[in-house]
Amino acid sequence: MDMTNDKDGNYCTICGGVRPDAIKIKTILVDGKATGINQLEFIISSVRDLHLDSDAAVREELLRRASAFNYIPTKKREAYGDALMQEYRAVSE
Repeated sequence: MDMTNDKDGNYCTICGGVRPDAIKIKTILVDGKATGINQLEFIISSVRDLHLDSDAAVREELLRRASAFNYIPTKKREAYGDALMQEYRAVSE
């Protein structure tokens, strides 16, 4: 069973969805609710590699990159930023 199609991206050629092995979801608390964030480890690692000098810059970059893989509701953006920063600090220690 062919699960890739380099021409059109990294999608299942049978169902057209994202390949299950391409999903890397980790659960964090956003506003007290368990929320799945796809590619969280990759996001944190790539932001850490930027060596940003302020929490505001780190937070904004975490949100920007998380938004590329996840839907972040506008009304919950601050809560997501808090949760992402908490996870970033926990992983970076």
